[in-house]
Amino acid sequence: MHGDPALPVSLLYGFLLVLARISGIFIFIPLPTFKAGPNAAKIVLGLALTFALFPLWPKVEAVPASLVQVTGWILVEAAIGLAAGLAVAFIVEGLYVAAQAISIQAGFSYAAMVDPNTEADSTVLIVVAQLTAGMLFFALGLDRQLLQILAHSLETHPPGSLPLSRSGVETLAMLGSGAFSTGLRLVLPVMTLLFLIDLSIGLLGRLNSQLQLVALAFPIKMVASLAALSFLVLLIPKIYQQSAGVAFGALAKVLGF
Repeated sequence: MHGDPALPVSLLYGFLLVLARISGIFIFIPLPTFKAGPNAAKIVLGLALTFALFPLWPKVEAVPASLVQVTGWILVEAAIGLAAGLAVAFIVEGLYVAAQAISIQAGFSYAAMVDPNTEADSTVLIVVAQLTAGMLFFALGLDRQLLQILAHSLETHPPGSLPLSRSGVETLAMLGSGAFSTGLRLVLPVMTLLFLIDLSIGLLGRLNSQLQLVALAFPIKMVASLAALSFLVLLIPKIYQQSAGVAFGALAKVLGF
């Protein structure tokens, strides 16, 4: 007589809940061209991460009373994943804010290219910032830290328990404001330099109205901004890592560990 190949119902529920939590992260996680990638690759990646967390799958002892309860569990797990993905997304928003500010001031906004995330027109500096953020996300080992936080959250929060409270939502909102301060710290030296260039060109134009300096303004500002950014490249990984530490600390606080 052949053995019964049926899987325990609790195991299936554990797989479904972990998959919902992992899937929620992919909505906001800052991976270049991820949204435009094939759906099959996303599904395989989600299933691979879910099976990698198999030892930590929650054990659902009680059978759900109805489909509404199962749906509620899935929504709770998806909310936890969305909170984790949103915290990771705020890490790179500082780079996007800085790139957008420099693009407008230096004149890069006049030339746009396709954004790999949104497939819309975007400036070249924003695209470079997105690619840099995705590279630093893996180079600094932030993917491993995120998986560790998720693994720990599976131990501390069983299915159906929503760790997100009002204070947790406020903590995530504070991460959004911190992204603007990070962008200002990065862009302030470059913006100051571009302001001095505009001021100098304006004064020269007032001294001699025959000088055609408007045509030279954009090339000078672009070269100056690129030169200033070349000096700031060494600071970007440090600020990125500091922002990641703050975001993961806030995420651990939100999840209650």
